[in-house]
Amino acid sequence: MGVNVGAAIGVGPEGQLPLPWLGDALQRAHALTHAHALLGHGPAGVGQLEFGLLLAQSWLCERPDSQRSAGHGAVPAMACGRCDSCHLVRSRSHPDLLVVLPEALRLQLGWADDDEKPKGEAKPSREIRIAQLREAIDWAQRTSGRGRGKALVIHPADAMNTTTANALLKTLEEPPGQLRIVLTTADPERLLPTVRSRCQRVPLALPAPEQAAAWLRAQGLAEPGPLLALAGGSPLEALALAAEGLTPEVLAELPRRVAAGDPAVLQGRPIPRVVELLLKLAHDAMALAVGGAPRHYAAASLPVGGDLPALVAWQRELLRAARHDEHPWNAGLLIESLVSQAAAAWPVAARAPQRGQPGGRAAGASLHSPR
Repeated sequence: MGVNVGAAIGVGPEGQLPLPWLGDALQRAHALTHAHALLGHGPAGVGQLEFGLLLAQSWLCERPDSQRSAGHGAVPAMACGRCDSCHLVRSRSHPDLLVVLPEALRLQLGWADDDEKPKGEAKPSREIRIAQLREAIDWAQRTSGRGRGKALVIHPADAMNTTTANALLKTLEEPPGQLRIVLTTADPERLLPTVRSRCQRVPLALPAPEQAAAWLRAQGLAEPGPLLALAGGSPLEALALAAEGLTPEVLAELPRRVAAGDPAVLQGRPIPRVVELLLKLAHDAMALAVGGAPRHYAAASLPVGGDLPALVAWQRELLRAARHDEHPWNAGLLIESLVSQAAAAWPVAARAPQRGQPGGRAAGASLHSPR
């Protein structure tokens, strides 16, 4: 299954938005013609970074087409996607565009140069450091290279600590020259009030399920429904799950495998992802135990007869693990422990073999951990 994961950098030569559901938010942002600092905010996985890049590309475009039809993914006042400026944005080499990201995210996206990669056992920072912000402010003071102004994208803005955010305030209040700034975040309340008050807000919304499913099919996912449900409606998160090998077939078997105390399907995966999958399973199992409907996994895939107090205790342990996901755990032992606690929440009868498969380990040969 070929899936493409990573930030979509701008409108291409065909003039189409890489994430079509961002069109409405981009139109609202373009209507704020006198705003020099915008704050794009929406649920995780909506495409916050992509929104910032698209907005910056349109600000810097040398042939913006304000009369373009809004049909088929294109929106008025969007970048043309064909001029030299648009090409430079897509290649991440535009002299008037600076994207400030935490070191860990740059590495994840494959944007880090060799000299930026951490040495030895040092962990990449998840924060936007004060040194990065000072370099950005210094860059903002320089003359525009192509004469269309400058664009500064900071993502995610809540990765700035208090010191870093305070260093940005003067630039937000009085940007030099023709500088325009876009900050993005999943939670505006995590930003300093002084930062929020200096920005015009642009809310971002997840696409309708039909639009999300159609987009995922275009990316190569034949059956996007289960992944979208697990991802809370985010097509980008669903795409990331697919890239990790979490196919609909794996998701259909995962709840019963966990309830049977079998950790094999989870071994080899990053601890944060394992804890997330198990927390969502715990939520659905508790909902089922009190007569509610599951949200993340298909109802038919969930084992019945879960013991509510045991499920609550298991969820509490998962939340503890989530708070310490940076701890140097022995990953294999932690996963075995968490799955063992899950198995205690279901009686043996609820974990009986399904569809005539022996030992309750359905379709075991198809459930491999990532290599």
